[in-house]
Amino acid sequence: MTDAEATPIHRALGLTDSELGDIVSILGREPNRLELSMFSVMWSEHCSYKSSRLHLKRLPTTGEGVLVGPGENAGVMDVGDGIAAAIRIESHNHPSYIEPYQGAATGAGGILRDIFTMGARPIALMDPLRFGPLDDPRSRWVAEGVVSGISGYGNSVGVPTVGGEVIFDSCYQGNPLVNVLCLGVLPVDRLVLAKATGDGNLAVLLGSSTGRDGIGGVSVLASAGFDEGSEDKRPAVQVGDPFEEKRLIEACLALLDAGLVVGIQDLGGAGLTCAASETAANGKMGMDFDVSAVPRREDGMEPFEVMTSESQERMLAIVTPDGLPEVLRLCERWEVSATVVGRVTEPDEHGVGRLRVVDGFDGEVLADVPASALHDAAPLYDRPRSEPADRAQRAALQPAPPPAADAADVLLGLLYDTSWVSSQYDHQLFLNTVEGPGGDAVVLRLKHPTTGADTGRGLAITTDGNHRWCALDPHQGTVMTLAESLMNLACVGARPIAVVNCLNFGNPEHPEVMWQLSEAVDGLGDACRAFGLPVIGGNVSLYNESRGVDIDPTPVVGVLGVVDDLDRRPPGVGLVAGHHLVLVGDDLDHTDPSLAGSAAAWAAHQKGGALPVFDAAAHSRAVDLVRSLVVSGSLGGIHDVSSGGLAVALAEMAVRSGVGVDVTGIPDTSHLFAELPSRAVVAVDDEDLEALLARAADAGVPAVVLGRAGGDRFRIATGHEGARPLVDLPLADVVAVWRDRLPDALGAGTTQA
Repeated sequence: MTDAEATPIHRALGLTDSELGDIVSILGREPNRLELSMFSVMWSEHCSYKSSRLHLKRLPTTGEGVLVGPGENAGVMDVGDGIAAAIRIESHNHPSYIEPYQGAATGAGGILRDIFTMGARPIALMDPLRFGPLDDPRSRWVAEGVVSGISGYGNSVGVPTVGGEVIFDSCYQGNPLVNVLCLGVLPVDRLVLAKATGDGNLAVLLGSSTGRDGIGGVSVLASAGFDEGSEDKRPAVQVGDPFEEKRLIEACLALLDAGLVVGIQDLGGAGLTCAASETAANGKMGMDFDVSAVPRREDGMEPFEVMTSESQERMLAIVTPDGLPEVLRLCERWEVSATVVGRVTEPDEHGVGRLRVVDGFDGEVLADVPASALHDAAPLYDRPRSEPADRAQRAALQPAPPPAADAADVLLGLLYDTSWVSSQYDHQLFLNTVEGPGGDAVVLRLKHPTTGADTGRGLAITTDGNHRWCALDPHQGTVMTLAESLMNLACVGARPIAVVNCLNFGNPEHPEVMWQLSEAVDGLGDACRAFGLPVIGGNVSLYNESRGVDIDPTPVVGVLGVVDDLDRRPPGVGLVAGHHLVLVGDDLDHTDPSLAGSAAAWAAHQKGGALPVFDAAAHSRAVDLVRSLVVSGSLGGIHDVSSGGLAVALAEMAVRSGVGVDVTGIPDTSHLFAELPSRAVVAVDDEDLEALLARAADAGVPAVVLGRAGGDRFRIATGHEGARPLVDLPLADVVAVWRDRLPDALGAGTTQA
């Protein structure tokens, strides 16, 4: 007997003995193969959040303007003028390592469906990406495939990819992070939820036929760690068709505009099982689901394969029998397949809505389970948590500042231009993009989704994460990550209104990982309460480990903001020759900078220390000041000080504009590379300098003049008489390193698996 034959089927499906016992108790009998498969995907970590739900309850989820919070396909905010914004962030980490192109492409496809399921038209994608180091061939191969997958799908489906992050670090070698955010807009009165109501109403399957690609897809791949056998999971990765998705978007929005949809749900993780059970349970109803009616593209598929396949580009719509002919007509117009596969039923005599999978509505009952049991009754684990035993020891290992003679080399080692990535994305689709890739945050024109009229306002979005900070202190690291997002929005003149999160962590069965997750959740909750922001949705991605090694904790936040008067472009990351450079949020003289968690310290393999003190009230003052300066139109350029510290912020402003800098008064290299929060560099002309400094003083925000922009050199000095500059390089040399690093490493056809 082989090991596979000896393994009980429930364990092979990822269920524990205890979970099997719970299923037997729920059903009052032993489950059959189909029922076990349905429970296994719905009770997987990816779908049930069984290790994280306990902690996520501590996040603030209500607030002004919240129309839909966590629990639906996307969060929805009222942004005025009868318009709502739908936003969602998801992960496709494990599938993207197994099959980078399709893993990333179908991640983009899935997040798009989350948005138009709510009745919103998707208007923008963002992609926070993290890969192993550039000197690792497999990591380069994964990076190339992921970028190609996102661009191939987003460009073809006609939704612009407008920004994101690209990070390379050894902790992601063997387990990349592919997070995707989508933003959509809708008329407030077109909002629709995933509910099946009305006895006798019909469940109509829209879109692609069902195949064996994606059976157990993300629900399985995202619920276990990676090991030497992970390549065997390649068939579980879905295959996307962006042109089918485009037709599906238009058909679904047409159905919603015509008022023909009672409820609707996309088919993502757990496929038809998820869509049928969740719509029925949300409506407190049951459903008879005819598995034999599901269009298939492969012969011989078993019912359990059909019900758990995660084939892409599919939706389940609940419609009335009277409306069915018009539904079919509109779908035919958009060349979208539409098939009646289910019928909404009343709860049983005990008030339980039952999901019955049948072979024909009058045929054999193949599965009979309480619809709510597939998700509401999923296990809820309070897994053991423990602080890392060496945490205090590591906190005492404060990184040493780089020698002054090495400052230029350290700076150059931290620079790379991500436009090799963003140039592959069409970020001007819809002609809404005011500030696109490369800025501190994305700005989009807010147009009415029905009339197309320009409201004169804008939506802004940013995604941020910092594994270095969170590896040292997941609570404060998450607080500082959200704080950075708020400064990014301020740099484009936007006020924040809502947060979504993608919590990427290692194996939850490791107590240190669960401690990290719990601390990060509390950090996010504390920060959101301090800044008055609701968390309206998110995603938890666990088991991000390879060969038993967990990734560094990587909570990624997406923050939605509003630009109240979009009468001009934000100043952007750039310089104007002759302008003064002013550091806002730090006067340098009264700062004791910590290099803990900085990119410079990490590059020197100094991964200890305590994060700098964070003051939420001071941060709010700095953010409000920066936003007001941007809105006033008095700035020639602006950039937040974040990864790489002040040195990298100045360098990025210089290389993006082709204008040199001459800065003095920097005390030492700690001040160059420390990643202290609540800071931004602004460029301002002679006439506006004094007014800017006066506004900063009135706001209680420190500010110091660093020097001027201009010339063809990049020079940073201490100002001490006779001292060599810390950095003094031809600007052309800085530009060359920044511009060429990624193109030289990626896309040259030299990488291999």
